[in-house]
Amino acid sequence: MDWTVGTYLAYLAVSVPLIVWVATTLGRNGKVFLADVFGGNDELAVAVNKLLVVGFYLLNLGFVSLYLRISDPVRDLGGLFETLSVKIGVVTLTLGVLHFFNVYVFNAIRRRSRMESLRTAPVPPQGHLPPVATYTHPYPAPGRA
Repeated sequence: MDWTVGTYLAYLAVSVPLIVWVATTLGRNGKVFLADVFGGNDELAVAVNKLLVVGFYLLNLGFVSLYLRISDPVRDLGGLFETLSVKIGVVTLTLGVLHFFNVYVFNAIRRRSRMESLRTAPVPPQGHLPPVATYTHPYPAPGRA
């Protein structure tokens, strides 16, 4: 008996709900992080969060679809679990790498935003300072008269 189709079904039954769970978790918890990254601009944070979730779905579902193919037929139940463990492991590692890459990028944006806020003057200039009077020493230096 050939277990290849069963492996395909099991792979999709595990990987698609895993992607949905990770995307909803990232979407729900990412709002707070993105609001901080974008300096409290909640509309921008929500919009970017939605775009990231859509991109996450497209990227990962596309990867799962491309990675569905099995080169050798699965002959028994043991082969099903071996093939499935490799495929789910690769999908899980890919999800993790993408997650850490996103966190790194947004942390870099947040750090840059905070550095920009430190460079900005806290109060706009109030006017011009009067010219500084130059001090002349009462006794000129030797050789200068």
